[in-house]
Parts: sequence; C-alpha cells; structure tokens
Amino acid sequence: MRNRADLIIFLAVAFGGAWLAAIPLWSQGLRSAALPLSLAGLQLSPALGVLAVWLATALRKDPAARRWPRLTGLTLGERPGRTLGYAAATWAGIPALIAAVIAVSALSGVFPTDLPGLSGYRQAFPQGTHATAVAGVLSGIVVSTLFASVTAFGEEWGWRGFLLPRLLPLGYGRAIVASGLVWGLWHAPLTLLGWNYPGLGPWAVLPFTLFCVAAGAVLGWLRLRTGSVWPAVIGHGALNAAVPTLYLVVSEAGRLPDPLLGGVFGAIGLLAFGALGLALPRVRLAATWAATAGGDGPGGTDGRGPFTSGTGGRRT
Repeated sequence: MRNRADLIIFLAVAFGGAWLAAIPLWSQGLRSAALPLSLAGLQLSPALGVLAVWLATALRKDPAARRWPRLTGLTLGERPGRTLGYAAATWAGIPALIAAVIAVSALSGVFPTDLPGLSGYRQAFPQGTHATAVAGVLSGIVVSTLFASVTAFGEEWGWRGFLLPRLLPLGYGRAIVASGLVWGLWHAPLTLLGWNYPGLGPWAVLPFTLFCVAAGAVLGWLRLRTGSVWPAVIGHGALNAAVPTLYLVVSEAGRLPDPLLGGVFGAIGLLAFGALGLALPRVRLAATWAATAGGDGPGGTDGRGPFTSGTGGRRT
C-alpha cells in the first residue's frame, strides 16, 4: 500500500506541476514569451515529485529514506568509471543517431534540406558560413548539452531515477513501456497544443507518446545498466540540444519536415530509437537490473521491490 501511495504522490506532483507551469501557454499559445519559464517549471515537476515522496518516506521513518540517493540513481552506481564511459558515449551517440535520422528522412524526401546553400541557417544568421555552421553544431552538441542536461535532470530523476525502478516488478519490458507512456502523457500540457508537430493540434499527444516510449527504452536501459541516472540525464540533454541545432543547420528555409514521417519525432525517428531500445537489453542488462532492484530480480528476492525496506538478496 505504501508503494501505491508513494506512486500517487509522485504522479500527482509531477502532473499537477506540469499543468500549473503550462497555464501561461494555454492562455497565450506556444509563442508566448513565458515559454522558457513554463518549460523549466514543467521539467522541474518530476523532481519535485521525487522530493515529495522522499519527505513522506522520511516522515514515516522508513529506512529507504537514508538510501534515497542510491535508490533513485543519484550516485554513479557500483562502477563509476563505467557509468562515466556510458555518459560520454551517450553524449556523442545521441547526436549521431539524430544526424542519421535526419539523413534518412532527407533521402526519403520527407525532410527538406539545403546543406549546399544553408538557406535555413542563413535565414536565422544572414552572415553564416559553412565554417560557422560546423562550429554551431559542435557548440550545440558539446556546450548546449550541458545546459540542457540541467533541466533534463528534473525529468530523468523522476521518470528513470524514481519511477522506472518502482515498475520493475512488472518485468523489464512492461516497466519500460509503462514508464514511457507516463512520460509521454505527462507532456500533454504541451502536446495538446501541437508541440513538435505543427498543424497537428491535440493529436500530437499520440505520436509524441509513442516517441517517448521508444526514447524511454534507450534512457531506461542506460539507467538500469549503470545503476545511475546520470547517463540518462546526459542522453536527454543531448537530445534536447542536438535536435534544434541540427534542424537549424540542415533545413531548407521556409520548409518544415513532415511531422509524422520525417525528423526525430516522426516515424523514422520512432523506428530508430525503438530499434536501439530493443537491441540494447541484449548487452548484459540482467546483472545491473538485479542490483538496481535490490535483489536477484526486478522485485528483489522477496518480490517487494527496491523501495521497500527490508529487501534482501545477493548483490551482483
């Protein structure tokens, strides 16, 4: 019952905070000057949910409160060097995957690009050249990822740090799908306004939720493979930083990719992230999965899960 109550607290704060943060957007639209602040508040709400559950855990003197950093992935896991290696690989790998998705979309004719003329880039920066475009891409991948990861932490600590381990008793696949669906639906204050899918309106909720399941499979695997939330934070930050940067540099001025087919959030991006999410669990997930869950399997040896005090079992 406590586990269920904690989930209710977490989801109430995360979803309630998201809708509160989006109030200006619903009165003024996505072009509102309040958009940056609303996005920051929205991304902070899952972290506030985790803190609310920690407070409830501490007030009832549950021993889990003392293990909160490890339980929610704030440490670097049992092998910090490996965790940092995965974070670095993710930092480079996510932008590379996004570039591949854009390339396939362009070759398929659903993403209008203009690399020779840089018309989209020069529309934003009239004095831009190929050299400054390359510098902008590198800056976006290296520097912007750091800034994007600050706000991405608010989401990742909630969805992958807290929620995903709580769902592991369902089994790995079901936990990944369930946490991805929750993550996608949490974006509803934005996607109901057409976020990431121009002209689609409220229907944007459906494709973006599917994308969140696919991307969440990659980020969730990173969390469970390392026992740490930080590689997922970097991956989320790299996604948020690389998409607008690469779109700006390669796009053709005045033309947008097909929102349902081209680009990262269309069908091609969904397939790319989904395929990676299906392939990654074959890379020795089980050992870290057991360690994350607090026992020999997703629910610990006694089946009560990682956040229940008294779980036992062998650590791997």
